[in-house]
Amino acid sequence: QVQLVESGGGLVQAGGSLRLSCAASGSIFSINFMGWYRQAPGKQRELVATITSGGSTNYADSVKGRFTISRGNAKNTVYLQMNRLKPEDTAVYYCNAGITTATMSFLSSWGQGTQVTVSS
Repeated sequence: QVQLVESGGGLVQAGGSLRLSCAASGSIFSINFMGWYRQAPGKQRELVATITSGGSTNYADSVKGRFTISRGNAKNTVYLQMNRLKPEDTAVYYCNAGITTATMSFLSSWGQGTQVTVSS
């Protein structure tokens, strides 16, 4: 089994910063990519940012220039540095990882989500 555990959400004023963390553990052979998605009330889950094992990144247009995704040295962690936060960034943020398990199966794993609330 594979687990993703997120941390770092909270309440912040507009213009402030937060840093989200996600750590993967379990029966992992390799992690192909990791990313962050978010879901606001009444809206569909949307991509925020992704990073491949090679370090290539992709961002939603709405967060470009404000958010930065990065991998930890251990490569089983991913971070999302969020700067200049806006009220419209308020959502539950989910970590996602594409993982090759120890039995060589591919698994798309999700974390439990962490709430980010930006007050105006």
